[in-house]
Amino acid sequence: MQLYSYFRSSAAYRVRIALNLKGLDYGVIPVNLAAGEQRSDSYRRHNPQGLVPTLVTGNEALTQSTAILEWLEEEYPEPALYPRDALLRAQVRALCQLVACDIHPLNNLRVLKYLKGELGQDEDAVRLWYAHWVIEGFTALESRLPEEAFVNGEAPGMAEIFIVPQIYNAERFAVALGDFPRIRALRDRCDLLPAFQKAHPSAQPDAPASSPAGSGPSGT
Repeated sequence: MQLYSYFRSSAAYRVRIALNLKGLDYGVIPVNLAAGEQRSDSYRRHNPQGLVPTLVTGNEALTQSTAILEWLEEEYPEPALYPRDALLRAQVRALCQLVACDIHPLNNLRVLKYLKGELGQDEDAVRLWYAHWVIEGFTALESRLPEEAFVNGEAPGMAEIFIVPQIYNAERFAVALGDFPRIRALRDRCDLLPAFQKAHPSAQPDAPASSPAGSGPSGT
């Protein structure tokens, strides 16, 4: 399998974590969103929408991170990323959608560029926009997380796959996370695991030598 990815893309970050947790072999093909490589004809042959990630498996190209993750769970069911119980699975999916539907779409690269470009907002205004939606989402998320365990119990799963990349982006934009101790503790538990370390943006082949937090909208 080949994963078309951008090191700072939280959607691609999700898929990298899942591939690692399932112990699957894959190669990473970087797509530089900041340079506009996602709009090239060669890339659009894989993903007509011009977004990352794209997972190529055999002769098929899969797009949209949530769809890719669901396919991975169905095609490679062990280790499971969802709980066995149907009610618990629905609750985990709700946490994932809180991130994927209510935080990320409002703060991705295209939205931030539109705010700065067509709408003429300055950097401070863009950061306020970003922080507002993160804080609103994290406030709802915080009370739903366990204090000292992963969401599924003893091992990380789909909830952590969505939450950890969103934390990375929040910290990159200097969003204060002091009011979210459970979210931070969940990230800290994941940081100890090789699957998350290997998926981290700093470990990607297209990561620059120095990628400080708070460096602005160059890919979310």
